[in-house]
Amino acid sequence: MAKSLHLTAFMRPVSLHTGAWRYPGSYADANFNFGHIKSFIQKLEAAKFDAFFMADHLALLNMPVDALVRSHTVTSFEPFTLLSALAAVTEKIGLAATASTTFDEPYHVARRFASLDHISNGRAAWNIVTTANPDSARNFGLDEHIEHGERYARAREFYDVVTGLWDSFADDAFIRDQESGIFFDVEKMHVLDHKGAELSVRGPLNIARPVQGWPVIVQAGQSEPGRQLAAETAELVFCSPRDLSAAKMLYADIKGRMPAFGRNPEYLRILPAALIVIGDTVDEARAKRDKLDSLVHYDSAIASLSIALGHDASGFDPDRPLPPIPETNASKTGRAQALRLAEEEKLTVRQLARRYGGYAGLAFVGTPQTITDDMEAWLADQAADGFTVVFPYLPQGLDDVTQRLIPELQRRGLFRRDYKGATLREHLGLPRPTNRFFG
Repeated sequence: MAKSLHLTAFMRPVSLHTGAWRYPGSYADANFNFGHIKSFIQKLEAAKFDAFFMADHLALLNMPVDALVRSHTVTSFEPFTLLSALAAVTEKIGLAATASTTFDEPYHVARRFASLDHISNGRAAWNIVTTANPDSARNFGLDEHIEHGERYARAREFYDVVTGLWDSFADDAFIRDQESGIFFDVEKMHVLDHKGAELSVRGPLNIARPVQGWPVIVQAGQSEPGRQLAAETAELVFCSPRDLSAAKMLYADIKGRMPAFGRNPEYLRILPAALIVIGDTVDEARAKRDKLDSLVHYDSAIASLSIALGHDASGFDPDRPLPPIPETNASKTGRAQALRLAEEEKLTVRQLARRYGGYAGLAFVGTPQTITDDMEAWLADQAADGFTVVFPYLPQGLDDVTQRLIPELQRRGLFRRDYKGATLREHLGLPRPTNRFFG
């Protein structure tokens, strides 16, 4: 049987495009309207999406105030609060959330995700991030951001601790024998007692082992340390290659590293982010994209470019090429992609800023048929196992995908018509991890 696509929906914010909230017919308050978000996830579940994915920020984006006030992407619900509520109004769709290894503690992360996995009956996923926004550091008592390499070293140890805590109890430890009065078998409890270079955590976790064994592990970095962390730990990779060639190299690189760590590349799903704009014709879809991009104010655009570069671009001449940009502790992948895009397409600062102010990543703009052609080619060329769908505006952009694109993918046998299991691991075709302490 031919391979089929996996699809997750990027939903925090509800659209990454900063002009989305201004698009005609869009819900301007969607990030903070539970009724709207509930309707979105239920439509996605009806369309059989693998997961609803919530990224997170621990600060307002580091933009000037005049840019912040124009962007809907700066604030939204705290992911765990929202996903716990959404677990109660859905049955099958996965629930993925970001939790930072830089500004959180392993015990908190392990406990929250184990709880979400139990509440949802096995649908949780943890997106491991190291937090690139330097303003986040100031919200956690630091004057300067932690160095890039140090953040990834902590992340790797953090993963070991969290997964070790999830394995605190054997699957059958909680016998709950009312007659004898024995609630759990103490011989099936493990005290982690971790003491490492970055972290010291005793354990055990005060919650039963998650339904999935471990929630699905997601990783979102594309730098050299990020790729290495993905190869060692991830089961799903959220990434943002700009084109098919870059995606193929990233796909082969990450999966090619896995055997050295005793891991099977068949159990990793790589899902690039893709903005999807659908029209009756390709020209109509392009006109929609142009209309969307036109709604981005230059103040927001240049602020978004500054974030990507890790450097304030507001003083640059907007009608000249990008000047040399020094390296910082911000995301190295974002900086490299912006520099490459500017060079390859010979963009001025204004042109580059408009691209980043809206959405600078991979986009499929066309009819359901042409977009299905593109997705099928990426799958066949081993550039992706599916996609993390970014909606251009809501609700119409989401309805276009679920009502027009999904049926075409299903017609060609590229996407499921129904869920075959109940857990996120079953949706993704991933094995349940063995308990490292109890087998």
